[in-house]
Amino acid sequence: MTAFGYYPGCALHGSSNDYEKSVRACCEALDVDLRELDDWICCGATAAHSLNHTLSLALPARNLGIAERDGLEQILTPCPMCSMELIKTQRALEGDEALRAKMADVVELPLEGKAEVINLIQLFQQIGIDRLHEAVKNPLIDVQAACYYGCLLTRPARVVEFDDCEHPQSMDRLLTALGATTVEWNYATECCGAGMTMANEDTVLELSYKILSNAAAHGANCLVVACPMCHVNLDMKQADVARKYGESLDMVVYYLSDLVGLALGLDEKALAIDRHFVVK
Repeated sequence: MTAFGYYPGCALHGSSNDYEKSVRACCEALDVDLRELDDWICCGATAAHSLNHTLSLALPARNLGIAERDGLEQILTPCPMCSMELIKTQRALEGDEALRAKMADVVELPLEGKAEVINLIQLFQQIGIDRLHEAVKNPLIDVQAACYYGCLLTRPARVVEFDDCEHPQSMDRLLTALGATTVEWNYATECCGAGMTMANEDTVLELSYKILSNAAAHGANCLVVACPMCHVNLDMKQADVARKYGESLDMVVYYLSDLVGLALGLDEKALAIDRHFVVK
């Protein structure tokens, strides 16, 4: 059994616990052991950097220190915001011995900054496309997916160093190996509004409408995401989008792990797909 450290972050233990259930179901089916960081804390997400620079580094550093303390060389972080914050702090620690010493004192843990942070796509890449293909029980022949990477999976490019930030293809390649067809479309890396859903809903509805309608216009019958906030905006907000724009798109929005799980033969309830707002 392959073991990975696991940092769920606040969303997967809260509003997006359907995502966690999906990720864990896939990992169990693929004989992957997720070892949740013991006593992890919030990474600071969108707020910490605007309030206190030291805090914005200390929160992710604490989680990196926990992983190092427990001998975990890699940390699966399914939320791209969390992943970006941990990687950003890791990069800062790697290149600054004085900062490492300061942060180690703040978080009360030794810090080397060596634990590797990976996203969900990278987890499946490490498992291997060939292995995933061989494990398929239900090929996704009816899936025509618009792969939505959003803002943070590939950006900032010099921080996350993952895929092509303008034209990513990693998710597309994984789904193709599972039997799905992916479409070329225009909004794969555009913003959905993220946390603005609370402060300025009209902006989120406008952006979500553009994403959903463009995916439909290019022949997609579903969107695929690997971000809890993207899923909230594109799935939960569809009824509000329909009311605002007078068009009901009824676009199913899957987490990447949902489609991996379906291809592996898991049912929708095991993956918590039945808890999504838009379902088939």
